[in-house]
Amino acid sequence: MDRVPALEEPLKKLLGGPTAKVMAEQLGLHTVGDLLHHYPRRYEERGQLTRLAELPLDEDVTVVAQVADARVHTFNGGRGQRLEITITDGSGRLQLVFFGRGIHKPHKELLPGSRAMFAGKVSMFNRRLQLAHPTYAKLAADGDEDGDTAEVVDSWAGALIPIYPACKGLESWKIAKAVDAVLPSAREAVDPLPESLRAGRGFVPLPEALLKVHRPHTKDDVERARQRLKWDEAFVLQVALARRRHADAQLPAVARRPVPGGLLDAFDAKLPFTLTDGQRTVSKEIFDDLATEHPMHRLLQGEVGSGKTMVALRAMLAVVDSGGQAAMLAPTEVLAQQHHRSITEMMGELAEGGMLGGSALGTKVVLLTGSMGAAARRQALLDLVTGEAGIVIGTHALIEDKVRFHDLGLVVVDEQHRFGVEQRDALRGKGKQPPHLLVMTATPIPRTVAMTVFGDLETSVLDQLPAGRSPIASHVVPAQDKPHFLARAWERVREEVAKGHQGYVVCPRIGDDEDRKKAARKKSAEDDAEKRPPLAVLDIADQLAEGALQGLRVEVLHGRMQPDDKDDVMRRFAAGEVDVLVATTVIEVGVNVPNATAMVIMDADRFGVSQLHQLRGRVGRGSAPGLCLLVTEMPEASAARARLNAVAATLDGFELSRIDLEQRREGDVLGQAQSGVRSSLRMLAVIEDEEVIAAAREEAVAVVSGDPDLEGLPALRTALDALLDKDREQYLDKG
Repeated sequence: MDRVPALEEPLKKLLGGPTAKVMAEQLGLHTVGDLLHHYPRRYEERGQLTRLAELPLDEDVTVVAQVADARVHTFNGGRGQRLEITITDGSGRLQLVFFGRGIHKPHKELLPGSRAMFAGKVSMFNRRLQLAHPTYAKLAADGDEDGDTAEVVDSWAGALIPIYPACKGLESWKIAKAVDAVLPSAREAVDPLPESLRAGRGFVPLPEALLKVHRPHTKDDVERARQRLKWDEAFVLQVALARRRHADAQLPAVARRPVPGGLLDAFDAKLPFTLTDGQRTVSKEIFDDLATEHPMHRLLQGEVGSGKTMVALRAMLAVVDSGGQAAMLAPTEVLAQQHHRSITEMMGELAEGGMLGGSALGTKVVLLTGSMGAAARRQALLDLVTGEAGIVIGTHALIEDKVRFHDLGLVVVDEQHRFGVEQRDALRGKGKQPPHLLVMTATPIPRTVAMTVFGDLETSVLDQLPAGRSPIASHVVPAQDKPHFLARAWERVREEVAKGHQGYVVCPRIGDDEDRKKAARKKSAEDDAEKRPPLAVLDIADQLAEGALQGLRVEVLHGRMQPDDKDDVMRRFAAGEVDVLVATTVIEVGVNVPNATAMVIMDADRFGVSQLHQLRGRVGRGSAPGLCLLVTEMPEASAARARLNAVAATLDGFELSRIDLEQRREGDVLGQAQSGVRSSLRMLAVIEDEEVIAAAREEAVAVVSGDPDLEGLPALRTALDALLDKDREQYLDKG
């Protein structure tokens, strides 16, 4: 029987069931190889203390510090006991608290002057930072550490103590002990880098890099190991993407060129404004791609409101000119209806091909969503199969088997990050030959992320806003510290309505029965009594209608409403018959009501940076200036508050997406939401390591163009298979 390669051995075999179970469930580590690639987050120098003043609130931390003093307090008339220990790094201080029976061991062991590693979650009590019930391992200056820890700490022969990303029930020092058990297997790690590349760039071999990253003797060891491990990640990923681009470039497609004097020219002639320089440049890039006999794969990204829809529509019209059809795929019904409405308005009689009063050059623009009535749906399907409709806008309903096209030439996907690759492929499969593909995303993406996440697409960027857009002022409203600020926020909304404008109030939750059931389940699972549930649309709308916004026309909009009701509310809001719309993030993308000038985002700390930027883009779309108020109860010192301050400080989406990614670095930049596959990026920081990614991309292109199937590089193939179990390779095609 074949022996299992050392790095594929299950951890259970080496570490025993209980530890392996926690590692699998909490950290996603299953094999020896997984644990070897679970790198230290940072290193503490033996004898140095962690800077306590810089600890982030609400995060799990591991610190090395010295005990300054320890006191037992009684409460509840002497029935309860609390041990308070103050630890210091020489400048800052941090309080540790232990309650009940948990006080005896630390009281005996943590004497003033002793040093230890402490692990726990940083919280705030009486305006002071503290760790409640932290776990700890003593460190003695003269090497007489206690039992278990002694072994581990002594095994760090160098002056550097590795601190691992840890979890409840598995502290950094326990992970270190587990790493010691598997470290001998590092010698069998297969090196994915081609020998010429490794030698050419002076990298240490992979087994040596793994040993040095876990048990370094010097800072130089750490640096060399990290450099090497980053390259592995960047290179293997870029090889996967280069192979995908290479395969796509071999596919045939029908060249689609606009016809002089055709539909596109007629549309351009009736535009009431001129295109921005950016729109012209990007349109040329797209038209050049459409004119080739291989499918276009292009990512069109730009600021909120930079006119991407106009660029996409002109590409669709060019394809209709050449006898093909174009489909636009939107993530929600609200957005599909919105696009259908704005595109038919922009096209006027050109969208009424074959109808009375329609233009002779025109085509039919149809909408297809899951909730349409049977008759309307039948007619739409008929228009597609006969070719009567040149343009279709729809949701996932476009992907269903029943939908047939006469000649699908272009697929435009709006808000890509909401679609999995399966949907994109299903739609592409409906063409006689692969159709051209244009992906639009309104969340600006830094260049290296585009190279990583959308690495199979060429990128076009729109960075100019059309003339006539107004600036948006943004402010953080600290509801907890300064309740009068919140009262003033509602006054500002009333003032905007008094000027004839409208406003949005956004909440994280709907607040219906379905929500309550979910919250109850979550609460029993976490038993997290301190955190109140996020604010809900239905509750806030009632409170505002009866309180701060009494007398104004307040309506709600959320994803679980009936589609006709949603459309009705949006239509009335667009027509100015509703003053304030209280909504969930269904309004995040594509909703375009130029008269709306004010937005209040409740519990703003519960949204991501890019999401807040998206939401804010719904105001200031007309000639009047926009106002966005970010309401939060998070304390001034928290990481969440820093995020909100960053959003308030800039309107530059590219800058914000960098901040967003730097903060989400521990997560998976490759979008956990889209795919259950675990992150492949452990060491590579997509933002900081821009040069590594760009260089790895060049090397990858060279390798793949010389040997597309990697026949001469079996170790690289193996690494590729491990990175991209088949699901993930498909998923990269998302991008």
